Amino acid sequence: MTAKNRIAKYLWMFIKYFSLILAGFIAVLPVASCVITAFKTPEEYASTNVMTLPGKFYFKNFTEAFQKANMGVAFLNSLIILVVVLFFSIMFGAMLAYILNRFTFPGRGIIKNLFLFASLLPGIAMQVTVYKIMYNMHLINSIPGYIILLCGTDIISVTIFIQFFENLPNSLDESAIMDGCTYFGVFFKILLPLLKPAIVTVMILKGVGTYNEYYMANLYLQDKSRLVTVATSLYKFTGPLGNQYNYICAGVIITLLPALIIFILCQKQIYGGLAAGSVKG
Repeated sequence: MTAKNRIAKYLWMFIKYFSLILAGFIAVLPVASCVITAFKTPEEYASTNVMTLPGKFYFKNFTEAFQKANMGVAFLNSLIILVVVLFFSIMFGAMLAYILNRFTFPGRGIIKNLFLFASLLPGIAMQVTVYKIMYNMHLINSIPGYIILLCGTDIISVTIFIQFFENLPNSLDESAIMDGCTYFGVFFKILLPLLKPAIVTVMILKGVGTYNEYYMANLYLQDKSRLVTVATSLYKFTGPLGNQYNYICAGVIITLLPALIIFILCQKQIYGGLAAGSVKG
């Protein structure tokens, strides 16, 4: 190897590792700032830089944020919404994918194209019409109405399920039907248990989106004392006279803990589901 090639090799290695370190630093900086701010008193936050370490760790921010933001009710509401939305989204998505993949009928291609076309439309552009429909059905300021909005089957979930159905041979269906099994029996007893990797993938994507959803929760759940979610609970610390960032950062850490615990406990299943959902066998 010539001197020129060695210089080029080391230069490329420097650029590569420098870029990785810089990207990691940029990603960690907001998190570090949030953690530092969460342990400061209001007076200390107002008089110091956001990256200045607190003189004394003020743990009372977490208890006050939990109580003032009514986060107990927020976690309960978010848990109910998350469980119901995941159940119906997975069932609707899997059933629709089963029909579109296993059955041939007039308009099948049109339905697939309409789902693809709907996924290209920005959701916020349709909120005026959706809000009017929800208002006329008296579903504003209602958790069931909010759940109905989130249960809409999205094209990503349907695509993931269709991809997995394509990897399952039709002979499974034919053998079960010849043994006297109905189409519902084929789906629930044979095919659905085989969709575990796809279900894990959809649960991750839909679950993260539902847990962090803010726009529709703030728009349709207007009673912030009773119908509060994890994403909207910290809105209590914002106002026209300023924002209480020490409480907001403490609340952010509290909301991150459940997701972090679930990730640590289920990381094997999460990685397995995402890896299985990213390729087609």
